[in-house]
Amino acid sequence: MSYKELKKHVCEANLELHRSGLVVLTWGNVSGVDRDAGVLAIKPSGVDYAALKPADIVVVSLEDGEVVDGDLRPSSDTPTHLVLYREFESIGAVVHTHSCFATSWAQAAREIPCFGTTHADFSPGAIPVTRQLTAAEIMGDYEANTGKVIAECLRAAGAGTVETPAVLVAGHGPFAWGETPHHAVENALILEEIARMAFQTLALNPKTERLPRVLHDKHFGRKHGPASYYGQEEAEAGGD
Repeated sequence: MSYKELKKHVCEANLELHRSGLVVLTWGNVSGVDRDAGVLAIKPSGVDYAALKPADIVVVSLEDGEVVDGDLRPSSDTPTHLVLYREFESIGAVVHTHSCFATSWAQAAREIPCFGTTHADFSPGAIPVTRQLTAAEIMGDYEANTGKVIAECLRAAGAGTVETPAVLVAGHGPFAWGETPHHAVENALILEEIARMAFQTLALNPKTERLPRVLHDKHFGRKHGPASYYGQEEAEAGGD
């Protein structure tokens, strides 16, 4: 079985992530899943983005986490990605960064409140933050347990992976996802902008109140769901 196209898309998304400025050195990774083939493809551990090629991308079995294609070690975060793919069928790609503002909120173990419509366009609620991992979770299967606390946090938020496209891992950093590797990188970029805006909003006025619920719902509904009307309709098959 050839994984050429999957590796190409995942490599392009990793390079896009680097160009976006969301990663410093090798601090980040993108993966993409092929559920029909039962695999994910992910950036290799510690490889410089400037040297990254599609052939370097590592393909891993969703079932047992074993490498099925590639000569390099997969990202050390691979077990976290595996948990997310196994737990949520709607996830097609996962991004992890240590981007400055989103990571600052994660280190403070604070959710990102919605203060304005930019955030409301992205998510119907605050960007949630996980609980801290226990000592046993850290000393045990740390990376897989990171995925488990993200899944736990998502379920506690009461929303799906489309409605909540990112979670902050307390003391660690952000994880975002999407239908495709490109979409997941886009969500990571939006998350960082939202985190920056929220930080600066509180710096200007620490008493800023959250956006009124009615305005929040209006903006989210304009872009998501059956009543959305933002953007252009897709042309009908055979149409002009």
